Amino acid sequence: MTAAPETEIPARPRTTIPPAVRAAAPGGERRRSVAQLRASDVYAMAGAAAAALALTWLLFARLLPFNGAVGFVVVAYALFLGLYALLVSFDEDGPAVADRIAAAVVRSLGAVLLSVLVFVVSFTLWEGRKALPHLNFFTEDMRLAGPLEPLSTGGIKHAIAGTLIEITIALIITVPAGLVCAVFLNEVPGRFARFVRTIVEAMTALPSIVAGLFIYATVILTLGFPESGFAAGLALSVMMLPIIIRASDVVIRLVPGTLREAAYAMGTSRWRTVWHVVLPTARSGLATAVILGTARGIGETSPVLITAGFGAEFNANAFSDPMVSLPLAALKLVESPEPNMIARGFGAAATLLVVVLALFVVARSIGGRGPGQLTRRQQHRRVVASRKDARRFSARTQQGPPGVGLDVTSPPAAGRLARMLRVPLGALFVRRGPVGAGRAVPRAPYGAGRAPRRSRTSIQPSAPYGAVPPRISLRKSAQDPRSSS
Repeated sequence: MTAAPETEIPARPRTTIPPAVRAAAPGGERRRSVAQLRASDVYAMAGAAAAALALTWLLFARLLPFNGAVGFVVVAYALFLGLYALLVSFDEDGPAVADRIAAAVVRSLGAVLLSVLVFVVSFTLWEGRKALPHLNFFTEDMRLAGPLEPLSTGGIKHAIAGTLIEITIALIITVPAGLVCAVFLNEVPGRFARFVRTIVEAMTALPSIVAGLFIYATVILTLGFPESGFAAGLALSVMMLPIIIRASDVVIRLVPGTLREAAYAMGTSRWRTVWHVVLPTARSGLATAVILGTARGIGETSPVLITAGFGAEFNANAFSDPMVSLPLAALKLVESPEPNMIARGFGAAATLLVVVLALFVVARSIGGRGPGQLTRRQQHRRVVASRKDARRFSARTQQGPPGVGLDVTSPPAAGRLARMLRVPLGALFVRRGPVGAGRAVPRAPYGAGRAPRRSRTSIQPSAPYGAVPPRISLRKSAQDPRSSS
């Protein structure tokens, strides 16, 4: 007995991926890197900066009779731009050199603005460092504190309260008025809208003293109101209103017109389109507009001084007695030659910065969400509404198809059937004649064995529910052959 020879199973060929071969650039040109920052850029910038500083020092110290820090910085910056362009031109062409120079100028200007902001904030906090650690500085007023009193006595409680009261009054007036005016300028174009936009643009450059004098002449002198926080809030609203209107107008213009067209195509009215489409879409930009207006009004001193006066006592009544704000308090405190009063003034300025930052955070938290983003409460409402819809759909499915088990001869059932079928109630009844006892013939399309005459429905006035159901008048028609029987 011989064993069968073993047969070898041929191995399956494996799929191999050939190595990637980079195609040569057309014309034999070297591929250019599109990275934002390269090592050659860093070396060129560092070398240009070092050479500019060395050349400027040589010019100011050895060759030319120049001096001054400002001149040194200006000459060094000009030399830096020239040397940087020269170094970049060794590796790049003309458009790339212009792009690098423009980027260097823009970034340097941004760095200058940021450094100025940091300097202002740091200097204010440093000068007010002696007054800020004291708790009484935020819980007391200046009623019992004189120029020679230590920092442990007196504070700016009255100024903080006055600032919040005045800016609240101004926001209550300007936010609704500004948004409504911006919506009017965009949704109702015309000659009057162009006239209003021109007035708003002119009022953005209105001097603050003019706004204060206007409120002083109209509200205080003419109407007889006393100098108070309410008058100061009106003066601040005159300053803030053009800023809010102008910024909101620009933001609402950016809303795509296709969104409005889609809302109008669904049959939505204009005011519902504005309320549910335009304003939610521009919510973040409108919050920024309110912030800009608040920043303009909260730092004003001359309108407050003219309309609210100056006082050292705490006053929470906005309609009587003088009321001071933080900018006005800082101005009056730094005018004193005493170091403690100057420290209180810088402390008031630092507190004003914190108040503005807090208002900015609140405004961004309210309007910082983009279009379509919902809050947790709105998401919860959507979920609850979706669950209700799901339960209603499931209950309708269990009842069967629409019209099953319904007595169409009763008005309540006919109304429910009409709502379910999305048809008019009169379409459920015709006056073609009875088919059976107490039954109605549904409307048939024209040409289906009937004369092409439009039928009408005659339904008697309905009675209250629970009473005898109203009878349906089914008139006989001479054209119906079944009516003769």
